[in-house]
Amino acid sequence: MLLAALVSGLSLLPSIAVEQELPVDFRLNETVIAIPAGPGKQSVLQTTLFRPNGAGPFPLLIINHGKESGEPRKQPRERFIFMATAFVKRGYAVLVPMRRGFADSTGAYADHGCNMTANGYAQASDVQDTIEFARRQRWADPERIVVAGQSYGGLATIALGTRAVPGVRGLINFAGGLRDDGERCDWRAQLVQAFANYGAANKIPSLWIYGVNDSLFGPDLVARMHAAFERAGGSARLVEFGAFKRDAHGMLASRDGARIWWRDTARFLEQIGMPTRETVAVADAPSVPRTDFARVDDIEAVPYLSENGRAAYREYLHKLTPRAFAVSPSGAWCWAEEGEDPHARALAACARSSGQPCQLYSVDDYVVWQDQLAASASAATGGAGTGSL
Repeated sequence: MLLAALVSGLSLLPSIAVEQELPVDFRLNETVIAIPAGPGKQSVLQTTLFRPNGAGPFPLLIINHGKESGEPRKQPRERFIFMATAFVKRGYAVLVPMRRGFADSTGAYADHGCNMTANGYAQASDVQDTIEFARRQRWADPERIVVAGQSYGGLATIALGTRAVPGVRGLINFAGGLRDDGERCDWRAQLVQAFANYGAANKIPSLWIYGVNDSLFGPDLVARMHAAFERAGGSARLVEFGAFKRDAHGMLASRDGARIWWRDTARFLEQIGMPTRETVAVADAPSVPRTDFARVDDIEAVPYLSENGRAAYREYLHKLTPRAFAVSPSGAWCWAEEGEDPHARALAACARSSGQPCQLYSVDDYVVWQDQLAASASAATGGAGTGSL
């Protein structure tokens, strides 16, 4: 499960999820394509493609997503924008497929309950279909492929490693696993057994990266999974890093995650003959200029807020960066923290609750408020959650 990037607005009640697409990133030539998958290739996978300028062929990274709580069909399209950016800078094309039953992919979600081995194999089938598709494309180098996955996607990635997949040189497992709190499911023991099964048939070397404050897969469980994998004959290097913010499980989705994962990832890429040097210039994402309107912690300076709104802004000041807080003359407000583009998500959630335009008040640790509302503010889109009175 990818750590949810939180958005809250209008009250201090618990947030509720909403689906909103972030705009495509033209700096990375982002497009959304359909990849045939499943029996008879009757299903299609909604897949995000990032690539450098030019015809290629480019070395390829495939990133496999986790599973959020709830209905898979309601899970938004994943992008892993920070990891994708790091690899496009190094000349890679990047594919992020939504597997069958997730987001706008067709087909049924494969659920094998507490059988973690079967769950991993089922998800790996869609990953293999993605690889087979990519190897036929002129822009992809069919012999230089690395596959990564986060959470459930990490489990699927290691399951894929039991197959001799042409062109795949290595696997990267970020906080891989799957949790099932159903009755009579000893999911921890099932995970250990799954990784033992995958290790016995392992054909592709892998790098495993886990944090000590992972809310799903703690150090003891990780040690058991890795030991079972290697004892069975698998080849995997385990990297355990320290605490990352509130929960290491979301490290890959964080703007600040690359300082944790890139060094060991680069070492692994070099070992399997994949490029690591930056060769492509990617423009920085647009930023919001700082103003001298007020100090960021001057709660009374924030315009339009009721007492509830000021209480929310006080709470916002303790949120993680990246973060953003938006307000409207109607009294609506919204904050977003972590994840992709909190600016757009905060504005979009605020606009959904307000009959008037919204504008950013602060970003990260500084104020960006202009005295006049920007006319374009209400056109922003994106978002992961909101609240209501």
